[in-house]
Amino acid sequence: MYEEIRRVFNLQQAKWPQLARLEASERIERLVRIDNYLRDEKHLSELCQAMHKDFRKPEVEVIATEVGVVQAQISHVKKHLQRWMKPQAVPTPLPLIGTRSHIRYEPRGVVLIISPWNFPLNLSLVPLVYAIAAGNAVMLKPSEISAHTSSFIKHMIDELFEESEVAVFEGDASVASSLLDQPFNHIFFTGSPKVGKIVMTEAARHLCSVTLELGGKSPAIIDETADISRIARRAAWAKSVNNGQTCITPDYIFLHESIREPFIREFRTALQQLYDPDGRGIKQSPDYCRIVSDAHFMRLKSLYEDALSKGAGVLAGGEFDESDRFISPTLLDGITEDMDIMQEEIFGPLLPVLTYSDRTEVRNIINRLPRPLTLYIASRNKSNIEYFMGSVSAGGTVINDYMLGYSNPSLPFGGINSSGIGRSLGFHCFTGFSNERSVIHRRWGSLSMIHPPYNDRVRKLIKTLYRWM
Repeated sequence: MYEEIRRVFNLQQAKWPQLARLEASERIERLVRIDNYLRDEKHLSELCQAMHKDFRKPEVEVIATEVGVVQAQISHVKKHLQRWMKPQAVPTPLPLIGTRSHIRYEPRGVVLIISPWNFPLNLSLVPLVYAIAAGNAVMLKPSEISAHTSSFIKHMIDELFEESEVAVFEGDASVASSLLDQPFNHIFFTGSPKVGKIVMTEAARHLCSVTLELGGKSPAIIDETADISRIARRAAWAKSVNNGQTCITPDYIFLHESIREPFIREFRTALQQLYDPDGRGIKQSPDYCRIVSDAHFMRLKSLYEDALSKGAGVLAGGEFDESDRFISPTLLDGITEDMDIMQEEIFGPLLPVLTYSDRTEVRNIINRLPRPLTLYIASRNKSNIEYFMGSVSAGGTVINDYMLGYSNPSLPFGGINSSGIGRSLGFHCFTGFSNERSVIHRRWGSLSMIHPPYNDRVRKLIKTLYRWM
C-alpha cells in the first residue's frame, strides 16, 4: 500500500500546479459532479443502504445530516467562489506610498483529508469540496469503521475524478500511517484529540500545516429562565440523533436547581414523543440508529457502569443490548467530576446532569476541563447569557438551541486548543486550504531616502515615517 500511496502522491504533486490555474467555473464544474452524483436516486439509495449497514442510520438523517449538508456547502461555494478567488486589496500605509498591496489566494498544493466514521459522508466531502474549490489535489482517507460508507465514497470518487486530482484510500491505521509519511502541504483531520496529537506530530516532521476538528466535551447550561418544554425537547433530540455520536452534541448538562424536576419530566416526555410514540419501546423505532461498533458500545457501557458504581442514578433510559449495539437515550444524575464519564468525550446517548444554584459553580467546573468545541446556553436572561459567554471560552456558542454550530457556512466552525485548531466552512475553510500570499507592488517612488549612510537626517526621517504607520 505504501508504494501505491507514494505513486499517487507523486502524480498529484505533478498535477496540482495545473489545478491551481483553474478558473472558478472549472473548479465549480468539479463540485457539480459531486452534487449531481448525490442527487441521483440510485446513488442515494446505495448510500442509504451503506449507512444502514454501518449503524442503521435512518434515511431522513442520511439526507438531512449527510447529503443535504454537502449539497448546501456546494451551493454556498458556487455563489461565492469567484469573489473569494479575486485578489483582495488592502490599505497602504503612508511610508509605503507609491506601492499597492493585495492578498492573493493560491492553493496549498497536495492535501490530505482524514475523516471520521460518525458522519462519514458529510465529514469526508465537505472538506473535499473546499479543498477542490481552493485548487488543491486531494488524497482522502475515510474511516474503516464505517466501511460500507467508505466503500461508497471511494466508488464515487473513482468514477468522478482522475486519481491525479482526487484519490481515496480505504484501510486501517496502517494506511493512515503510510499517508502521514508523505510530505503533504496541508492536512485536514477530523477525529479525537488523542489521534489529533499523532497527526500533528507527523505533520511537524514535514512542517506541514494542519486543520484539526477534535470535538471534546461540550457543556449545555439551562438556567431558571429557559423555556423548559422547548429546550428539553431540543436537548432530547440533540442527544439522540445519530445515537449521540456527534462531536457537537451536548456532552453534559447543567440545570438550575429550580427547574430540575420540570426538565426531567419534559425530557422523558420528549423521548417518548420522538422515538416511542406507539409505546413499543425506543428499540423498535426506525428513526433511532445504533452504536457503530462493539468496541464503542463496550466503551460507553463502561462509562455508564463506572458512573453508577460511584453513585450516579438513572433518570431516564439505561437500556443496553450488546447483540444489537443498542443504547437508549439515558439521563444520569448524581454526577461527580471524578467519574470517567466526566473525563472524556462521551460520543453516545448518555447525558450526565449536574445541578447548580450559583452560576459561578458552572463556570468553575467547565473551566477545569479542556476548552469545549461548543458552549450551549439556554436562557432568556441577557445577564446570564453574557456572563457565561464572557467567563467560558469555547470554539463556538449556540443560544436556546442545539446542533446549529455546523449549519451556517458564513460562520467559522472549529474548536480551541484540545477541541481543535483552525476553522472550516465557507470562506474560512477556503482560506484554510489556501496560501494567503501577500503581494506589494511598487508603482513609483522608493525608500532611497532612508538608505545609508545613516545620519541625523535619516534618523529623524525614519522616526517621522513610523509615527505615521
